[in-house]
Amino acid sequence: MSKSKLEYIWLDGYQPTASLRSKTKVVSDFSGKLEDCPIWSFDGSSTRQAEGGASDCLLKPVAIYTDPDRKDGFLVMTEVLNADGTPHVSNGRAGIDDDDNDFWFGFEQEYFIMDT
Repeated sequence: MSKSKLEYIWLDGYQPTASLRSKTKVVSDFSGKLEDCPIWSFDGSSTRQAEGGASDCLLKPVAIYTDPDRKDGFLVMTEVLNADGTPHVSNGRAGIDDDDNDFWFGFEQEYFIMDT
């Protein structure tokens, strides 16, 4: 029985700039496929995504990558949902239509040539 480490990664609810959060789930006999990553809950009161009295939030996996630093590890990119399964207010990804090909996302790279 092999064990895999799934590092769930999400953006918290801090304003004006959200921070990355993560927690690791250890599972047995993982296939490495996104559809086999379970939805996982967390306490949203510590990430400013819920009040203390009703603090359950959900992490829904949306992408998975092999973890380059850990053996049998995977990086699981997630989005945050409320306990009832609706998108959390901090979940900016929920408003993007995945089927719309007009959206392009990527990193902007800038280079400088200096003569010293």
